[in-house]
Amino acid sequence: MELLITLRKNLLRFFGPDKFSSQLEGSKAFMKDLCKKNNIPTAKYGVFNNINKAKKFLDEKNLPIVVKADGLAAGKGVTICNNLEDAYKQTKEILDGKFKSSKKVVLEEFLEGEELSYFVLVDKNSYTFFGSAQDHKKVGEGDIGPNTGGMGAYSPATILNKDLETKIKKKIIEPTLNGIKNLNHSYTGFLYAGLMIKNNEPYLIEYNVRMGDPECQTLMMRLDSDLIEIFDLAAKNELNNFKINWNERSCMTIVLCSKGYPGNYKKDNEINNLNLVTQDESNQIFHAGTYLKDNKIFSNGGRVLNITSMSKDLGEARNRSLENLKKINWQFGFFRRDIGWRAIDKK
Repeated sequence: MELLITLRKNLLRFFGPDKFSSQLEGSKAFMKDLCKKNNIPTAKYGVFNNINKAKKFLDEKNLPIVVKADGLAAGKGVTICNNLEDAYKQTKEILDGKFKSSKKVVLEEFLEGEELSYFVLVDKNSYTFFGSAQDHKKVGEGDIGPNTGGMGAYSPATILNKDLETKIKKKIIEPTLNGIKNLNHSYTGFLYAGLMIKNNEPYLIEYNVRMGDPECQTLMMRLDSDLIEIFDLAAKNELNNFKINWNERSCMTIVLCSKGYPGNYKKDNEINNLNLVTQDESNQIFHAGTYLKDNKIFSNGGRVLNITSMSKDLGEARNRSLENLKKINWQFGFFRRDIGWRAIDKK
């Protein structure tokens, strides 16, 4: 943070939050406490660094219950527990140091509903909407199994309507930014609100102080404005008068993962036939966990490739992504075929 202040004094402009404001993502306890102080709708919760106090809290709550590492955990720090034994186990593992970034555990009630990713761009004077998406965090089709960093996403989110958007701005985004100001800090950069929507009411689940993955891929495909110009205006605190233009088509990304993810998986497996996928303004492959060696592509992570397509409707966008996936020859990978199922099945 001191380095950032020094650089700004030397008239260098930056796009992104400082260390203090980054706690919105870096500490779930910080985010939840900010919600409590500013009446931002979120799940009821408790924060603990003592296993006995945590167990007492768990004993008094209804199941299922959500166990979260306080700090960053590469998308693997959240577990929905359906029994107390599992909740005790997950809580103890976090307090015993499973994640180096976490010395505390956040326990919160489970909220039923539909997820929504809502993005804004923020400068010191204003904020502006930067798209919506819906992520699919469960590893299995039909949204079953453990949480992941994201198995796929689509944009725009069909659940978002004008009434809901007004509530998101007034009940969540604006109180958050005002809460940061009340702590004598300001926020600049992307702010991504991970929301749960129930009966057209928004509840804040988490914040990211950056673009989310895999939502980012779908938003970048749909963005018709110049991203560098947007960054420049935000850094100069001049977002207020800028209109961001979006392609009206639907975009979907499907994540190709290494078998075994989000558990143990093997790396260094060659991926063939990527050259058979046509890449243009409507179809792209985004590399997430790969490396190049001897002009060949190898896997180097759990979430490996994002197969992304844009079309006139969501169903067609998914079909295109699935067709492109068929062309790729990789026996060590798997993916979900039902990304966007809620929105597509409603039609």
